[in-house]
Amino acid sequence: MIRRAIVAGSIGNFVEQFDYGLYGYMAPVLASSFFPASDHTASVLSAYAVIAIACLVRPLGGSVLGRWGDRFGRKRVLLWTVVFMGVSTAAIGVLPPYSQIGLAAPLLLLVLRVVQGMVAGGEYVGAVAFVVEWAEPRRRAYYTSFASNSCFFGILAGAGVAALMSAVLSDAALHSWGWRIPFLAVLPMSLIAMWLRSRISESPEFLAATEQGTDVVAAPFREALKSQWRPILVFCGASIMLAILSYTWVTFYPEYLSDTLGLPKSAAWLSNMISVAVLIPLVPLAGAISDRIGRKPMLITGALCCIVLVPLAFWVGQSATFAGAVVSQLIYIIPEFFLTGIVTVCAAELFATRTRFSASSIAYNSSFSIFMGITPFIATLLVSSFGTIYAVWVYLAVAAVLALVVITVFMKETYRSDLSADKFAR
Repeated sequence: MIRRAIVAGSIGNFVEQFDYGLYGYMAPVLASSFFPASDHTASVLSAYAVIAIACLVRPLGGSVLGRWGDRFGRKRVLLWTVVFMGVSTAAIGVLPPYSQIGLAAPLLLLVLRVVQGMVAGGEYVGAVAFVVEWAEPRRRAYYTSFASNSCFFGILAGAGVAALMSAVLSDAALHSWGWRIPFLAVLPMSLIAMWLRSRISESPEFLAATEQGTDVVAAPFREALKSQWRPILVFCGASIMLAILSYTWVTFYPEYLSDTLGLPKSAAWLSNMISVAVLIPLVPLAGAISDRIGRKPMLITGALCCIVLVPLAFWVGQSATFAGAVVSQLIYIIPEFFLTGIVTVCAAELFATRTRFSASSIAYNSSFSIFMGITPFIATLLVSSFGTIYAVWVYLAVAAVLALVVITVFMKETYRSDLSADKFAR
């Protein structure tokens, strides 16, 4: 059952991150399709701004879906989130370009991305809660690491499809119609995900905590804010650095390698795919280690690695060679190893079962989702303004220092905590 729960919970994350990774890698192509082509940098910034705006509405979507998830169960909400995600992503694939309908093109793109953002506000945290509530208590980080990995698989698939389309199609064909194919392919993926989720039972932890779903919190969102505001703030402070770290890596850095350093676009994407592929088998190992030594030692180590190793990675990447790009990103994933799966499991462990969906939605979307969305935009703006990628490292280092303070001073160890207890609500 835990395997089925992992697959059912993770496949929606795969669909969501496939879309996000695809959009991030295709941003320059989408910029030329949906925005005026007179200023390339402004068009790319506009494409990234659409991501940022979509992520800014995630807290609203997360609050609604979190409330439903705590009142009606995880499974029912997760069934519908993946369907809406698939339909809205496929709709992007049929949008007319700017050259045909003018300003209506970017406005329609923005509307669809906002719908995706609201749905995504409940998808990931709901899936993580679902997996954690099914997992064995002493192996929660290990099992949850597969939910984290589904995101990397989605990003890797998005990158792979983008690289494949770039390799097999001419530049004109890619900009004209080729970019639409992978967006349309998301619809059948989402239908498969819905079928898989329909075949798994509601989490036993939720059923036990709510008397088989009959004794639920009447207003879980308000209750979460009232009783669990401290762990919400702790999670926010600890997770911002991972959002900046991850989405600088998977969306901004390949674009920087190609547009600023002059590496061929296919080589930049391939180097990123290699680093993602290397990290995937390591994430369960990090989860297993954390199940033995705790969450805080892993998070503290990851924060220190953000400060020390990321500038080294950027320095190696300045060689503007394919080998340099690969090595720089292999260095870059060291802090990812210590943070990714651990932040994910903390998104569920910090909160009690009866309000877990709502509380984790508030925490995750108030920090991770917002900074996930604005980071590619801010990183591009920082490099454009200061002329160096080390300005991006300063941005990350500030978040890492904040995380170190929060984790060491305010965070409680959760790796062997009772999920149903309200011990954090005080």
